[in-house]
Amino acid sequence: MDVKLFHLDELKPYENNPRRNDRAVEAVAKSIEQFGFKVPIVIDADKVIVCGHTRYKAAQKLNLKSVPCIVADDLTPKQVRAFRLADNKTAELATWDFEKLTAELNSLTSELADEFSFDLPTQNESISPVTELSPSTKQKPEYETIKFVFAREQKKIVDEALKAVDDQIQETFGNPNKTGNALYEVVRQWVELKKSS
Repeated sequence: MDVKLFHLDELKPYENNPRRNDRAVEAVAKSIEQFGFKVPIVIDADKVIVCGHTRYKAAQKLNLKSVPCIVADDLTPKQVRAFRLADNKTAELATWDFEKLTAELNSLTSELADEFSFDLPTQNESISPVTELSPSTKQKPEYETIKFVFAREQKKIVDEALKAVDDQIQETFGNPNKTGNALYEVVRQWVELKKSS
């Protein structure tokens, strides 16, 4: 499998690409800036993109002149179309192991994690593994992880709300995660407010 450099303007996006990828372009561009262009774009013999439309758009955003490509000239036109769909679909089938993800995120700087839309615990806070035994019951506590994705402006408001209730938390249910407890308190207060109005 040979990786070759192609001028960006030689490549042609597939006109019937069913994947909506515009929201991912910024993050992919940041990844390329920080780590280099490590995953080549796959093209067919006519230089039509098979896999890598988001990387192509990110390269345009970064004003790159050339990009690494793999030419899938060993596939039939039908196989190319099938591979294009399979490549995207198989990525959707993977899920996160949140315990391992938390360990990885805790070892990174918050700036790096923020750039790629991962939520890290607040400073000096760690997320206890869900398998940690409660000292009082000696049983596994029931914890669940919910991931939220916010626009930067939304995240500022959410952070302010969490800080505002930090000293008002009434019930933790044994949850060692300060952020989770603060979010619960914000929601609890909102529910109480709605009930009384």
